[in-house]
Amino acid sequence: MRKLYTIERFEIINQELHFILNEKELQIQLEATGQVIVDSDNESFLYIVEENNAYSYISFSKELWPQLLQMILTKQTPYLTWNTGRIELTNFVEELNMLLFNIEGNGNYGELFVAAVEQQFSRFFALNEV
Repeated sequence: MRKLYTIERFEIINQELHFILNEKELQIQLEATGQVIVDSDNESFLYIVEENNAYSYISFSKELWPQLLQMILTKQTPYLTWNTGRIELTNFVEELNMLLFNIEGNGNYGELFVAAVEQQFSRFFALNEV
């Protein structure tokens, strides 16, 4: 069964970017897949993780987009942290970059979502104009 985990907060720990889950489950075992998809209906980006031979999602809601922008502008690989574990979210920056380029001006994601992404990530788009 696929689970959806929501990030509770963001912290910089020892100059590393940490997205923190507040999970009460003591023994969750998550592995990074290096893949990011979009949930445009809920205005979030989903990082796919493997959990017990199935896929689950880590949801990065609109409230965390400023931190995602910081992540891609500094090209820092972030970490996902919870009460008993920590994993590196491999390939997150690269995947999010590709998604942002695909979303810009693309009405297939929904006009409201596209407008929100273009506004929140405007610094990213400005730096990558050709």
